[in-house]
Amino acid sequence: MEKGKVWLVGAGPGDEGLFTLKGKEVLQKADVVLYDSLVGPGILAMIPDTARTINVGKRSSHHTMPQMEMNTLLLEEAQKGNRVVRLKGGDPFLFGRGGEELELLAENDIPFEVVPGITSPIAVPAYNGIPVTHRDYTSSLHIITGHKRAGKEYDIDFHALVAAKGTLVFLMGIAALGDICRGLLDAGIDPDMPAAVLQKGTTARQKRILATVSTLPAEVEKQGVETPAIIVVGKVCTLADTFAWYEKLPLFGYRVLVTRPRGMASEMSAKLRAEGAEVLEIPAIATVPIENNLKLIHAIQNLRNYQWVVFTSPNGVRIFFDQMHTSEVDIRHLAGLKIAAIGRGTAAALEKYGLIPDLIPPKYDGETLGEWIARKADPDDRILLPRAEIGSHAILEKLKDFVVDDIPTYHTIYCTSDVIDETSLFEKGEIDCAAFTSSSGVKAFIKTNPDLDFSLVKAACIGKQTQATADAAGMQTFCAKEATMDSLLALIIEMRQQK
Repeated sequence: MEKGKVWLVGAGPGDEGLFTLKGKEVLQKADVVLYDSLVGPGILAMIPDTARTINVGKRSSHHTMPQMEMNTLLLEEAQKGNRVVRLKGGDPFLFGRGGEELELLAENDIPFEVVPGITSPIAVPAYNGIPVTHRDYTSSLHIITGHKRAGKEYDIDFHALVAAKGTLVFLMGIAALGDICRGLLDAGIDPDMPAAVLQKGTTARQKRILATVSTLPAEVEKQGVETPAIIVVGKVCTLADTFAWYEKLPLFGYRVLVTRPRGMASEMSAKLRAEGAEVLEIPAIATVPIENNLKLIHAIQNLRNYQWVVFTSPNGVRIFFDQMHTSEVDIRHLAGLKIAAIGRGTAAALEKYGLIPDLIPPKYDGETLGEWIARKADPDDRILLPRAEIGSHAILEKLKDFVVDDIPTYHTIYCTSDVIDETSLFEKGEIDCAAFTSSSGVKAFIKTNPDLDFSLVKAACIGKQTQATADAAGMQTFCAKEATMDSLLALIIEMRQQK
């Protein structure tokens, strides 16, 4: 049997935008993924549905799997010939025990690679406006594990740290914050030295507590803090209020769930992230072309019989032109036909084939599209409508006086995630709203979360039809003024401001 291979992949501090390109590339080719509790949900959502996933836990004092058992599991999976990804929060070699995991692989001649991750001692202060070095304040950085084994004293030379006069970053040290501050004070650090605790940095739950070494424990006790969190000590902490940028973005502190078709990047997600939202992008729908679609093949081979071709989704466009190619019918056969698109996204898909739609309705829904075609078409025009198998009837009602060949071209399949529990996240209040760009996205969400009390869901909907589907499930619904991505974004920003 051919040997497998192991990749130790750093997932970064939480924000999926900080996941490296190489890490994402390796992850998407994995057969088996062993992942940590500290890996952000947005990155977990990138795991391909073809990969087998194993949660190995790894939070302080709460290990789902002992380290030696994990090391053995990596070896065994690789010996089976699998591409194994060990997905670790932060960076594999910074207090991540990556070296221990490689020892057994090296002993057994298992090939491996290490994909570094952006580490929290750098990224989390940066998201809080704290540069870990600044020539006016310090010229060195020291990263220390704040974790200590039960019943043992710290193996830290606090005097050396204080003498170095650099920025100090303690990881995994919140439970021992008092001991750390006391150790620094006993070693002679200035009691008024600026210090900070930074909670869940780079995520929607980011929080910053600024104080001094002498007052930080009391301030943390007063304000409360959740893990993971890091401790930063040094004069650079005074720059936080001046350089803070993340929390000034309109959607900072807002976590949004976005459903999308599997394999397609979400324009909505990109817009939300640009405004500071933490986006949990769930591939909830898969589109599968109908095989041996004789009706579609016959229609494409006889395009001269039609005066209009109407597209209601980017997927419909892609599958239609794939079938044209398979049928050896080139784009010249569309000459003389008028082309309608339900919205800008569908129009953009057509433009990739060099086609500009003759008609895009002012409102991006089936009913309005049907109304406008009925106004523009001649009474004897024949209309080809290649679309989803579960397409809305609203467009057909508006075109009832025309001959319409309504041809299903693809099935819609609802997908579930083995590693993201959406129901639990809503029940715990960890999702602020769900953004739905189609009625089918709402249906997929409902189908894949059958046990969820949908009254817990604040649904930002792109149009009336999408809102109606969410209303029927009992969600708290809000509708964009226009059926566009930008209008939906404006709605979500408004919802954030009212929070």
